Amino acid sequence: MCHGIVDPKQIDLRSAVPAYRQLASILREQIKSGELAADQPVPSETTLIQRYGIARGTVRRAIEVLRDEDLVVTVQGRGTFVR
Repeated sequence: MCHGIVDPKQIDLRSAVPAYRQLASILREQIKSGELAADQPVPSETTLIQRYGIARGTVRRAIEVLRDEDLVVTVQGRGTFVR
């Protein structure tokens, strides 16, 4: 049973859109809306895995997409932060 905040956006694993792209889109929307503010950490890989029921590689690929778009920056040993 989940006791945390449940994101209304879920990932449809049956969709033609890859799960990593769906997650990147969800996180992008949260960044643009200010829900994830500048200089704040993006939820951890473990949190995103549990929240969306996806694999670690899927989370890493979604973060890579956001990094390529200059929306986030990853700091070794500290985590990923919103730009």
